[in-house]
Amino acid sequence: MSRSASTQRTTKETSIDIAVELDGSGVTDVSTGIPFFDHMLDQLGRHGGFDLKIHAEGDLEIDAHHTVEDVGIALGDVLKQAWGDKRGVRRFASIVVPLDEAAVEVVLDLSGRPYMHYEVEFPGQKILSAPPFDPQLIEEFWRAVVMSSGITLHVVGRRGKNTHHIIEAMFKAVARSFRDALRVEGDGVPSTKGTL
Repeated sequence: MSRSASTQRTTKETSIDIAVELDGSGVTDVSTGIPFFDHMLDQLGRHGGFDLKIHAEGDLEIDAHHTVEDVGIALGDVLKQAWGDKRGVRRFASIVVPLDEAAVEVVLDLSGRPYMHYEVEFPGQKILSAPPFDPQLIEEFWRAVVMSSGITLHVVGRRGKNTHHIIEAMFKAVARSFRDALRVEGDGVPSTKGTL
């Protein structure tokens, strides 16, 4: 049984075409018009071990907020569709991932109850790409993923001085946690309730 899903999301602010194959090989095809964000989404698919296609167009002439948040909503939606009733998955995962001086801890539960704890401080500077990327948007992205997918996600920055390194360690940590939590180990639903 293929654990895959795709969707299109169109609003007055964004148009998004997205697809995921959870049992893929980390192949990505990402284009949002925001190069740094594309790089992070690529990390998510590659290190998560799932195939990910995201094509998004948004009102970047205003700013990147709508595109980043709406991609998060769409991503959470396709993940939720792809994992279905979560039968046989490990459910829980946690990891600390370093990138040079930065280290980020992620704790994840495919709980069915959306909750996010986000405790990450950045040195203050934007990512000096073209266009510059505001690191505050990362919290909005994860919140959108959490609310749309119904997971519990804790993200804690342990240390770091370079904003790029902190964000990239975070995306890799979430990716590896998804990879671990979604691993199929049996055939039952991992909950005393019988459903997640």
